[in-house]
Amino acid sequence: MRLISLFVLGILLCFSTSQAIAEERLYLYTENFPPYNMSTSGRAFEHSADMIDGICMERVRAALNQSGYDYRVKLRNWNYGYNRALTKPNHGIFCTTYTEERAPMFKWIGPLAQNLWTIFAPAGSTFKMNTLEDARGKTIGGYRNDVRSEYLLQRGYKVSVIDSDDLNPKRLALGQIDLWIAERLGGPYMASQQDIEGLVPVYSFNDVDLYLAMSPDTPDQVIEDLNKALEITRENGTYDAIGTKYGL
Repeated sequence: MRLISLFVLGILLCFSTSQAIAEERLYLYTENFPPYNMSTSGRAFEHSADMIDGICMERVRAALNQSGYDYRVKLRNWNYGYNRALTKPNHGIFCTTYTEERAPMFKWIGPLAQNLWTIFAPAGSTFKMNTLEDARGKTIGGYRNDVRSEYLLQRGYKVSVIDSDDLNPKRLALGQIDLWIAERLGGPYMASQQDIEGLVPVYSFNDVDLYLAMSPDTPDQVIEDLNKALEITRENGTYDAIGTKYGL
């Protein structure tokens, strides 16, 4: 009878352990935002971390591998991943900008990289900007739930938002928008993937840090472990080596 009890206890312990491991699996989302995150095949969506590259992806992967957590990474449009990271435990999104407004909405791992916000005009444009106010009255391309679009909308600028930022370079070239707010390094790279060259950076501002943002219902231990793992990648040189690879 005692042997049977021990056997049943063993099964229950195994089940409990398996359940705990399953609960610790992390589900992360990113977008095509080169050179920070991008599909290696040029597709709009990817279902595997092996098919995603970029500065943030490589640094996130290094930290995850260091931490030992099981994880899945998918590339989707920003709005899809952002809403899942807001509402589902152990779900996260990267790279996203840390702001005071967003701080209580997520739990944060990073920083992973830096981002200089830049307003672009179409190729050949002679439009000049000395301050952000010079863009007042212009239609600025952005995308839904992006911190830059939110920043402009909150200040009364006219922003035309769509679900995926990679359509904005073409919209700019076709005159559907007057300007485009993107990232100083990533904007031209993304445009080149759409065969759009020569965009004119007319104004840069707000140099910010990019993070992995996890759902607020994610256990604090997971956040602590991932931040420790990221710090180890800094100490052993992996973090800087990834930046050097991308010219940072």
